[in-house]
Amino acid sequence: MMEKYTIRGRVLRYGDNIDTDVIIPARYLVYTDPEVLASHAMEGIDPDFPKKVRSGMNVIIAGRNFGCGSSREHAVIALKHAGVRAIIAESFARIFFRNAVNLGLPLIECSIPAEIGNGEIIEVYLKRGEIIFPKRGKKFEFKPLPDFLLKIIERGGLIGFLREKLQANSR
Repeated sequence: MMEKYTIRGRVLRYGDNIDTDVIIPARYLVYTDPEVLASHAMEGIDPDFPKKVRSGMNVIIAGRNFGCGSSREHAVIALKHAGVRAIIAESFARIFFRNAVNLGLPLIECSIPAEIGNGEIIEVYLKRGEIIFPKRGKKFEFKPLPDFLLKIIERGGLIGFLREKLQANSR
């Protein structure tokens, strides 16, 4: 049985400096429907991305500075609704990191060697701070996500978390 805060999925590998215009090109910012945004996610760098993530069980692994560029929330919405369950990168742009927290998409700062590529199975233990590649027998550690952040993720983002807090306080 999987632990509560565990993500299991397939790896989609990308490099450094994946900016928000690559994640969701500016011409699609007129749309608010998450499914429309998801259908155009990563189209500038990987036109087959929507087909690759159909299973909804995917983890992006990238290099440095993931999510740089503009502060568009659309980038996180597009990835999350396309089927990305978490993103692991060496570093994240600050505003992208904040948007991901607000929208309940887990981000993990950790360096994963380049030999681990597309399609590999990954297990991410958010509370324990471990990333495991079962077939390779490799394990990587990261700073475990704090309980308050796990609760935000569990509730789908900051709005869901705050809504629950307000309801609890009004009883």
